[in-house]
Amino acid sequence: MGSRGPSVSPRPLSLSLCFVLALSAAYSCSPVTACGSAYQNAIEDFCLTKFRLDMEGLDRHHWCSWEDTVETYGDLTNCTYMIALKMDCFWPNRLVDEFFIDIHRHYFHNCALSGRLLQDPPNHILGPFIVVPILVTLLMTALVVWRSKRSEGIV
Repeated sequence: MGSRGPSVSPRPLSLSLCFVLALSAAYSCSPVTACGSAYQNAIEDFCLTKFRLDMEGLDRHHWCSWEDTVETYGDLTNCTYMIALKMDCFWPNRLVDEFFIDIHRHYFHNCALSGRLLQDPPNHILGPFIVVPILVTLLMTALVVWRSKRSEGIV
């Protein structure tokens, strides 16, 4: 009977493959865990504090005006980037996304995409625009019915 070649056990190969996969997974996750709470605390202490002061100095009615908030918002973005750079963290990351979502929930939740939230006018202005067309429609319908009944009697 012929020789099949050198015999290789599948067990050491699978163990070494598992070791390499575990090592690469641990290495790829280490920057995320290292930047977690320390990075979050840093952006809240440095960036969020300044942003809050700047926004509180601005009248609430101007929070949705991009012209009034673009510089403050840009400073906030640059601050999160610079801290990530100094701490050797990836940017943008999950924490930055959550941070900006929280910022938008607190400061910009009433803003429309165009910059101003569109609202209905007060009832004393809106009411006549609703009631007048309804009354005109009813009046015209009554007039048509009245004219058609009147012309039926004349032959």
